Amino acid sequence: MELIFEKSRPGRSAASIAESDVPFINIDAVIDKKYLRAGLDLPEVAEVDLVRHYTNLSRRNFGVDLGFYPLGSCTMKYNPKVNENAAALPGFTGLHPYGDDELAQGNMQLIDELEQCLCNIFGMAAFTLQPAAGAHGELTGVMMIKKYFEKRGEKRHLILIPDAAHGTNPASGALCGFETVTLRTNGEGGVDIEHLKSLMTEDVAALMLTNPNTLGLFERNIETVSSIIHAQGGLLYGDGANANAFLGITRPGDLGFDVIQLNLHKTFSTPHGGGGPGSGPVGVGRALVDYLPVPRIVKTHDGYRWSNKFPDSIGRVKAFYGNFNVIVKAYTYIRSLGAAGLQRATSMAVLNANYIKEKLKPYFDLPYDRICMHECVFSGSRQVSENGVHTTDIAKRLIDFGYHPPTIYFPLIVPEAIMIEPTETESKETLDAFCEAMIAIAREAKDSPQLVKDAPWSTEVKRLDEVLAARKPDVCWKKK
Repeated sequence: MELIFEKSRPGRSAASIAESDVPFINIDAVIDKKYLRAGLDLPEVAEVDLVRHYTNLSRRNFGVDLGFYPLGSCTMKYNPKVNENAAALPGFTGLHPYGDDELAQGNMQLIDELEQCLCNIFGMAAFTLQPAAGAHGELTGVMMIKKYFEKRGEKRHLILIPDAAHGTNPASGALCGFETVTLRTNGEGGVDIEHLKSLMTEDVAALMLTNPNTLGLFERNIETVSSIIHAQGGLLYGDGANANAFLGITRPGDLGFDVIQLNLHKTFSTPHGGGGPGSGPVGVGRALVDYLPVPRIVKTHDGYRWSNKFPDSIGRVKAFYGNFNVIVKAYTYIRSLGAAGLQRATSMAVLNANYIKEKLKPYFDLPYDRICMHECVFSGSRQVSENGVHTTDIAKRLIDFGYHPPTIYFPLIVPEAIMIEPTETESKETLDAFCEAMIAIAREAKDSPQLVKDAPWSTEVKRLDEVLAARKPDVCWKKK
């Protein structure tokens, strides 16, 4: 496919611009010539060629509206169009983010009600919707933990992070000045309790625990873990990126978590990717409420107001008040489903993941053979040892079958990892077809390994040198 620059022909145009009625200004007299461009090399194409180019380009993109997107640990569920319609209402899109409180009462009511919904769903005392994404929420949560111990005069400098955690957890801890210590996973895919006991001292500020973890497994010993942390005065942080596995079934606040960050754009149906937008609300127990970011919504006798009158707050963490369009979609999703609907969605997500696990178990290694939650993790080690076919080969061959590949090589503690998250929105027919494709690839890896190693066959661009592409990316068009 040609680039838009390669379609360019001198003199062609896709726009007709009216004559300017603004008096001519001699730019040279106003701006120093060294700051002016000598020219601007833009493509010159007719309108029909412009439309066809970008329409054809869009058809080469893959999204959840086109097909199954089993991206593990990312919850790429279908986003009901009613959510998009609600977010596009003029009262939401037309208001300036810094509009006067009197003009934003409906928007502020929605934010306040969503915060209350999240408190009820997750068992927390308060929420902030300000963080822009999950990792940003992580950082916000750890900042509050740091402020909490500073106010208590405790100089704790360690944060424990399981080896099955999301990769952003150590970064969030380090950015706040903590030293991160790795906590081992036991033989059944949960926290190694004896290792936790040996690490837990009064120098530990918190344990950042993803539950269920990136193996897709619920922490069976969560109450024991919580008591070990709290017995030494530490806090239990919950990475809520996998919340799609327990909505309406259990609440982190009831399990002993002191703070949790969410991903509205995953759990509450705005598929993320391509750079956003996201939303990473943070919920806290009573001990951390005073440290929430400002401004916070305060409800008075005459409506809602933004207030900065919280002296122990960590301050503002984002411009405006969060990514409001994602907030509206999440609110719509929750109100549409209700409590029973959220619980059913979770149950179906768990059922779908276990269905895939059982169907593919004979064909791929299963490092932890127990009931999973929202996602299941296989290993391609069998294919590697038998015929030298690696997980990356399997993923690229899957493209030829019309599916977006699942997450691979994560979590890091599983060699040749294949992480599959079907979500609750996929039908049995879709899951069966996907499993048949995976089974076919497993057979090809045994009978025709080179076919898999050379995949994909159906794409315009074939197998790339991924190391070279990562280290020396060539993303700019150069005029010949």
